[in-house]
Amino acid sequence: MAVETEADFGAAERDEWSYARAVDVGLFRFGMTVGEVVEAAEAFGQTKVSDCARDHGVFSPTWKVDVHRRGAAPSPPAVTAYVSRAVGLFCIGADAVYGPQVTYDGIPLVGRDLPELESDAIAYAEAKDVHVRYTPEGYAGPDVPGVVLRGQPVGPVLRSRPLFMVTRDGANTEWDSIPSEEYRPNGQSTA
Repeated sequence: MAVETEADFGAAERDEWSYARAVDVGLFRFGMTVGEVVEAAEAFGQTKVSDCARDHGVFSPTWKVDVHRRGAAPSPPAVTAYVSRAVGLFCIGADAVYGPQVTYDGIPLVGRDLPELESDAIAYAEAKDVHVRYTPEGYAGPDVPGVVLRGQPVGPVLRSRPLFMVTRDGANTEWDSIPSEEYRPNGQSTA
């Protein structure tokens, strides 16, 4: 499996985090309160808590917790956690450049060139006789319950920014649960 190193596109050294579907990702356990997320993040870096726009009346109020690496020069958040008043922590996004590396069955999911990840996912699916899942940008990734791959522009390429999720209050699926702040039409940030 050919994987470009983070040094090839200026990424910070990555921590390696584990993922257990519907249980946790790295330092964070699904269902945590905002206070618990901030407390857990202290081991990783500094946090900034803000309110999310209430684009959908069906969802309870939601907070966004940006986690910046400790000691790193000012940079985008390495991790963004979304906490619903009704269900607690329901979504964790890992930045393509600064986020920790999370793998699924040996496939690195964070910061990958999306066409390369697509090739690896298709080869994995053929070898294991499983399915692939397509991103909203049209790239294939592993069909992992609780993981929605998004694209993040990094220089001239679109890199993978996975969202690790559980279904939030008022939503039917993970896709319905994606925070509006994570929609990136054509790979561009909406912020």
